[in-house]
Amino acid sequence: MDDPYKTLGVEKTASQDEIRKAYRKLAKELHPDANPGNEKAEERFKHVSQAFKLLSDPEKRAEYDAAARAGFAGMGMGGAGGPGGGRGPFNFRQGRNRSGFEDFGDIFSDLFTDMGAQQRQAPPRKGQDVRYSLTLDFLDAAGGGKHRVTLPGGRTLDVAVPPGAADGQVLRLRGQGEPSPGGGRAGDAFIEIKVADHKYFSRDGENVRLELPVTVKEAALGAKVRVPTIDGPVDLQIPAGSSSGTLLRLRGRGFASSKGKRGDQMVRLMVALPASDKALADFLETWTPPKGYDPRKGMRS
Repeated sequence: MDDPYKTLGVEKTASQDEIRKAYRKLAKELHPDANPGNEKAEERFKHVSQAFKLLSDPEKRAEYDAAARAGFAGMGMGGAGGPGGGRGPFNFRQGRNRSGFEDFGDIFSDLFTDMGAQQRQAPPRKGQDVRYSLTLDFLDAAGGGKHRVTLPGGRTLDVAVPPGAADGQVLRLRGQGEPSPGGGRAGDAFIEIKVADHKYFSRDGENVRLELPVTVKEAALGAKVRVPTIDGPVDLQIPAGSSSGTLLRLRGRGFASSKGKRGDQMVRLMVALPASDKALADFLETWTPPKGYDPRKGMRS
């Protein structure tokens, strides 16, 4: 066999405690359970085990040392000799050693019992997740902010809603669910966002849409009018000659995207006529469209 001292990485003068510590360290690194399929590690583990079995027994160690000094240390183990199968100059006795250590089986069990128990023991079960639905006003969803929710069981949580939250979006609050029955990680809380409809705003992706009523005069002659946005009212210039359905854009007045960039507000002009206006009716009675003007010309086949 190889020099057992070199195999364990200890000096020839090493104490029994040093030999034991060296073996424990190597056995943990090389054990087949820790190196599945690694034949080299398995073979080295066998050599380390044989070396420890020899050096942990004072009598066997003394026989080996004497044989080494006489030049016979490499002639065999367990009584196997050199060529011809003769016995070597020392014999490894069977049975429990006399060094005060446990026998080899006890050492092996001591080293790997903990590792095996960890492999067999299932991890603690995670706590149960909880779900809750949070309804937000359209403008609250646009601006984001903290909102308090009451979870099943009466517990309350402050939820940080990101700006631009969308209807159906789910927020995950880690560790805010039910506690684990086995002392493991608590479950999570899932908060589904519901966005209420607005009386005149609607959402189209990151854009906000608004239908804006205007008078005939504002549409025909152009005008500057105040327009509501999710950030508050702003001025909008209506071009002269605008018709119902004309789209105007207010850039950066929409919802925030996940990247922080904001969408736009699209304003659709809707010409609104008064229910009863005799002066307007008299004027229109005498008004003649320009020659060749036909608002439905493009609809003829």
